[in-house]
Amino acid sequence: MKIFRVCITIVVSLAAAALIAAIAAAGTALYLLSPVSHSADDAPVRFEVAEGTSVRAAAARLAELGLIRNADVFSLYARYRNLVIKTGIYEIPPLLGVPEICALLESGKQEYITFVVPEGLTLSKIARRLEDAGIMTGAQFIAAAHDAAMLAEYGIPADSFEGFLFPDTYFLEPDMQPERVVRMMADTFFARIADIEQADGMSAAELYDTVILASIVEREYRIADEAPLIASVFKNRLREHIGLYSCATVEYIITEIHGLPHPDVITYDDLEDDNPYNTYKWAGLPPGPISNPGLIALKAAFDTPETDYYFFRLIDETNGAHYFSESFDEHTEAGRVLHTKKAAGS
Repeated sequence: MKIFRVCITIVVSLAAAALIAAIAAAGTALYLLSPVSHSADDAPVRFEVAEGTSVRAAAARLAELGLIRNADVFSLYARYRNLVIKTGIYEIPPLLGVPEICALLESGKQEYITFVVPEGLTLSKIARRLEDAGIMTGAQFIAAAHDAAMLAEYGIPADSFEGFLFPDTYFLEPDMQPERVVRMMADTFFARIADIEQADGMSAAELYDTVILASIVEREYRIADEAPLIASVFKNRLREHIGLYSCATVEYIITEIHGLPHPDVITYDDLEDDNPYNTYKWAGLPPGPISNPGLIALKAAFDTPETDYYFFRLIDETNGAHYFSESFDEHTEAGRVLHTKKAAGS
């Protein structure tokens, strides 16, 4: 009987110890899952989730920012709930615990909207994308991009920021003030060209002409290495007061000025349009940029190699390769050879 009592005592003790351990473990787990702060005065912390970020990497970054107590516990909890983190930028208050942070990252309800401006878009197309993204109306953005006082502040001798809205990825807010967005894009433009040596010391007029040229190059090139050569063709033609003969400027007239759909082909009637943007009709640069150029086109226009090329012709529609020539006869012959190859089915 005595032995029995001893056994019971041991079992009860072990059970009590196990219970205490379980309670302690549960208490520790709850602590590690709890918010790092209980003060409403603590400011939210900006947390960025890039494309392809793993749960473990996110946990490490959250711990580094002081938003969670333990990265391993976060990873275990995330695995338990099969967390799928959505790309974006979030403002996370320290008042949120691990479960709430996981719910936020999974919801995709970010504080910022990732907005991408591809190279070569026009002002109106950027405005349309901003409206589609729910950031502002297109009309609001277009009005801000025509603000005369802001244009004067940036030293842009034009009636809009067309050409100076740098193509990049921006993190914007819903219902953001359009002036802020225009400034972000213009500031990025001037920050990027600051690294181009040839841009240093240019007058406002020289800079504007270079941006106009870059905007045409942007719409003409498809292979990066060819952008400087295309710029050299245009500069040689400008020097000799020869028309640029850029189909891109005619497309701009059709789509941006006349508001028509993008044409499948440019017709002879299109080439006869008297609009000053028609570089088939008028020599020299058009009155303004026809797109917002990226860094490749800008560098090509600022730092253009010296060549004897006056013509270029698309010879590979698949990869966008061009043939560059010095004379019209050579240019015509390249066209004849290309036509012959097409007719032969090669």
